[in-house]
Amino acid sequence: RNTQQADTEHLSRWKKWKRTSSKSLKKALHEVKGLSSYLVLWRHDIHSIEGKFGTGIQSYFSFLRFLVLLNFIIFVLMFSFVTLPTIISKYGMFNSTIAYISPKNIADICTIYEPIGNKGLVYFYTYLKDLLSGTGFLEVTSLFYGYYSIDAVWISIMRYNLPLAYLLATFAYLALSFLWIIKRSVEGFKHNLVHDADPFQSYCNKVFAGWDFSITDPNAARLKHRSLLYELQTDLQEEKLKQKIAERTAGEKLRIYSLRIFINIIVIAILSGCFYSIYRVTVFSQENSSDTDNANSQVNLLVQYLPSMVITLANFIGPLIFSFLIGFEDYTPAFEIKLTLLRCVFVRLANIGVLLFSLWSQISNCGSDKCKPCGYNYKLYPCWESDVGQEMYKLIIFDFIVILAVALFVDFPRKLLVTHCSWKLVQWFGHKEFEISDNVLEIIYGQTICWIGAFFSPLLPAIATIKYFIIFYVKKIVLIHTRKPAARPVRASSSNFFFLVVLLIGLLLAFIPLGVSIARIPSSKACGPFRNFNTSWEVIPDTILQFPTGLQQLLFGMASEAFAVPFFVVLCIVMFYVIAMARAHKRVVEQLREQLVLASRDKMFLIRRLAEAQR
Repeated sequence: RNTQQADTEHLSRWKKWKRTSSKSLKKALHEVKGLSSYLVLWRHDIHSIEGKFGTGIQSYFSFLRFLVLLNFIIFVLMFSFVTLPTIISKYGMFNSTIAYISPKNIADICTIYEPIGNKGLVYFYTYLKDLLSGTGFLEVTSLFYGYYSIDAVWISIMRYNLPLAYLLATFAYLALSFLWIIKRSVEGFKHNLVHDADPFQSYCNKVFAGWDFSITDPNAARLKHRSLLYELQTDLQEEKLKQKIAERTAGEKLRIYSLRIFINIIVIAILSGCFYSIYRVTVFSQENSSDTDNANSQVNLLVQYLPSMVITLANFIGPLIFSFLIGFEDYTPAFEIKLTLLRCVFVRLANIGVLLFSLWSQISNCGSDKCKPCGYNYKLYPCWESDVGQEMYKLIIFDFIVILAVALFVDFPRKLLVTHCSWKLVQWFGHKEFEISDNVLEIIYGQTICWIGAFFSPLLPAIATIKYFIIFYVKKIVLIHTRKPAARPVRASSSNFFFLVVLLIGLLLAFIPLGVSIARIPSSKACGPFRNFNTSWEVIPDTILQFPTGLQQLLFGMASEAFAVPFFVVLCIVMFYVIAMARAHKRVVEQLREQLVLASRDKMFLIRRLAEAQR
């Protein structure tokens, strides 16, 4: 301190003020950062879960918080650029006007869209049915695509191109989701890389540098102590399993590999049975649900909802079977979660693909000439985008109802029976552990539906945000009151990374149906902002044609093969260069580690020689 004061005395006033201001700014930023940590959503709840149940289960709730924030930002994006301008224009606010333009060169029969709203005396159960199915009064609200039948909004002298804003907002939320997931995945990959590179270093970090000495609250200290305990238990459990695997005899290896092959055959058979059942039920529903001569409306409604019921049944039973079978394969806890997730992903996400394929086959692949005037089956689907949005809405609502029903009618009654009933059959079930893979798959399945449905239902992200917000508290109550800590702890770093990888798979799957809907299937001519275009994508080249000639040539040139091929070649060269640099850096790091090991051996040798000399 005396040296610093002596150095400060020789500085000019300007440099003294500059140094003082820099210190004050750093201190203020540090305090603001400390205060902002208290504003993090569910900060205390997640820390409490981490201390009681370990970092593996804490990673699930952190993942759920990430999806809440992501959906909220997507909702703000769609509402600001799509819903709000439409509402402002329809209510005549800010001197805005609406520019309705009827479709060009289209038969009049294609422009007829009369949504069936609730008129006259309506019973309460009708509102409840509409709320669950997205029909009736909800069909004509801003929740669905058909509400946005505006070509342009004039605010004063500014023209707001709603079709272009609608499409760009869709691209924006997909790009935002992709980049955000990639950013978090890279962070998780770094943690995995550091941990897997040197396990001994991980132990040293936990034992000697794992404690936060700034903790003063006894409860926080207790939670931190439990968190470190679970981390060390996970490390020891993994090392024990590695040692057990290394000590296996040839007979044990043959037995375990044969058992794994047999279980994988069973898993493939279950997946094939699920896919075939969904396919047959979908075909049956398509062939029979459009039977208008069927007098029994309840049976017809059951036939229409038969695919959704079978999909939900497969989503519910499949993970239970996979979680039961994985226990016989003798994998590490982290790998068990990954393998179970991969198996269940094929069931849930493929189910969405089957449902969308069945809808598109009804919309586009229609016999005779009934699709000829409009390019799609306008008689059954005058506004097919709203119909797809209703299907996505029903899947979101039905998934939420199933999660609540399982918590209320399965988890809590089971807890009561196990606690207050001494029957051997009841006690055989015991207290259930919190299955991380099943719960993660539930929210990834719902998030994939949200990504697909946000184009057809712009306010669907708001519903997903509320859904995940409620699910957090439901899962927290279920975890605390009906679950027991895992007998085999799970590491949070590997779980977080793999959760994001599976979420990225769901996002990439969402690109396919959205790309087909935007670029291939003709847009509805009776509703929506793209009535004047053959497909939704055509708004992009139509907007470019309004630019100056030089800018048009530049943009079309960037989209041509003459630009794409050299760009791809340069991108490959850069990628190979980065890979080569990464390998070179890895080699240097390995050499430095070897040098550190040699240096430590030299020090040990010198210490032994000194000890011998002192004797």
